[in-house]
Amino acid sequence: MKVDQISVFLENKPGGLEDVTRVLAEAGINIRALSLADTSDFGILRLIVDDTDGAETALQEQGFRVGRTPVVAVEVPDRPGGFYGIMKALSKKGVNVEYTYAFVERSGENAIIIFRFDRTDEAIEALQDAGVTVLPGSKVYAL
Repeated sequence: MKVDQISVFLENKPGGLEDVTRVLAEAGINIRALSLADTSDFGILRLIVDDTDGAETALQEQGFRVGRTPVVAVEVPDRPGGFYGIMKALSKKGVNVEYTYAFVERSGENAIIIFRFDRTDEAIEALQDAGVTVLPGSKVYAL
């Protein structure tokens, strides 16, 4: 139930993000979700794409430093308290959320949120025990 996320390390300068998106566009890779965090010198672009292997190869061939990280995609009830219920289930098991970002697509009446946990397998188990829908990568890549 893990989803492969790629992380691209970017120098914090004009055109850096454009270069990444150009490479992906030329390779026919579709971005499903993204998050960009920066410091004064560099940024980390986190991406969920429809072809992780293809994106990783295309970016590396153009000289980008690329990493791959397992993350978890969760359907979150799109109502007040929906996110709280998920946080409560994780907290009960002592699982820490390292970072999270929203998925731009929607699945039915639920929002989709991407999570990176300190203990991914335990997080998945806690979520499933609480009745939360954890999406497989194949579904996320196809959204």
